[in-house]
Amino acid sequence: MMRKSYYRKLAFMVLLLTILFAYQKYTSREKKSFPEVKFMMESSAPVSLSDFDPNTLSKEQWQQLGFTEKQVSTILKYKDIVGGQFVSKDQLEKCYAISEEKFSELKSFILLPETNEKSNPQNSNRFGKKAMVISGKLNPDKLSANDWVKIGFSEKQAEAILKYKNYLGGSFISKEKFKECFIISAENYTQLDPYLLLPAKTPENLKNLHRNTVLKSKISYHPFDPNTLDAEGWMAMGFSEKQANVIVNYRKRNLEEGFKTAEDLQKCFVISAEKFQELKPYIQIKEKIKQQEQTDFTKTNLNAITFKQLLEFGLDERSAGSIIGFRKKLGGFVNKQQILDTYNIDKELVQKLISICPLDTSAVPKYSLAEAPEDWLKNHPYFKYSADKIIFYRITYPDDKKIWKFLKLKPEYEERMKLYVK
Repeated sequence: MMRKSYYRKLAFMVLLLTILFAYQKYTSREKKSFPEVKFMMESSAPVSLSDFDPNTLSKEQWQQLGFTEKQVSTILKYKDIVGGQFVSKDQLEKCYAISEEKFSELKSFILLPETNEKSNPQNSNRFGKKAMVISGKLNPDKLSANDWVKIGFSEKQAEAILKYKNYLGGSFISKEKFKECFIISAENYTQLDPYLLLPAKTPENLKNLHRNTVLKSKISYHPFDPNTLDAEGWMAMGFSEKQANVIVNYRKRNLEEGFKTAEDLQKCFVISAEKFQELKPYIQIKEKIKQQEQTDFTKTNLNAITFKQLLEFGLDERSAGSIIGFRKKLGGFVNKQQILDTYNIDKELVQKLISICPLDTSAVPKYSLAEAPEDWLKNHPYFKYSADKIIFYRITYPDDKKIWKFLKLKPEYEERMKLYVK
């Protein structure tokens, strides 16, 4: 009886061990290993780039190119300001959120022409502009801004078209005049032409209708001296802002002593013979009692020249302001080429200026990379994009040679920065 009980227990143990073994074998089947975790560390390695059209990029795609959320927001706002579409690389480069270094990195991958392709109508729609939607014959004089948007123009373009119509006196008058609207590209016009309910040519008696009706009604002529009249004064005489600036600049650049006789005004190309006859009875040129003291530009330091002196030399306000503003950011010019590299200047006239004026660089602040003030690094146009790296590296390596080595800059950027390094 005891032996029988013993064998039962033994059989039970064997059965239990068999079940446990089978369970262990089942549960110990090879499991898929957990994927290896790789931590992406921030690196200065360049972003992997391929050809792209900046007009089709989303916010996320701009960020993938290496821009911050704030920079992307600025770029998209700039895109709206220029009409909702970038038309050239030159235009995109002017967005201040894109640094010179970043633009140089992206430039060869941007699917845009180098310059505005308005002068080359065959390519004006090359990069996927919105197609025209024209349902039938249309009278452009009766279209609202919303109607132009439905056809395929942006809201800003639609507003510009209506402003142009108002400039013409409330009517496009003819296809010829409609075609002159700068918003209407050659390709746009080709598509719209068959549907326009306008005469092809402008009638002779209407060619200057808007000029006669719009301008003459606002002009109140009075005696004036053309040598003292500023741009606003010329605009009050019926000239556009652009024409007024041309007259003022013509007088400053070409006439050292100003207009001597009324007939001298006819030499300025924006004053037509008809307009001159209207102005002539009111022209009163006063004799100058004493010539104002003029600046001796051969003794005027380019790092101290004033806004007024630049105007006196013949530069317009935009050019003069750009030079003064850029000089202030730099802390002073180190060489004359920097002045020629300034944006929005009359380069021909500036070249003449720097050939006459001396450049004194003794007061221009210069520092070593290891000792330069943080504010100076972060605000200087040549250093601000590398400022954080310089500040970081010099904590451990307060030696200029090592810092230059770690920065790994393009030769042209390093050369430019060294102009302001001791």
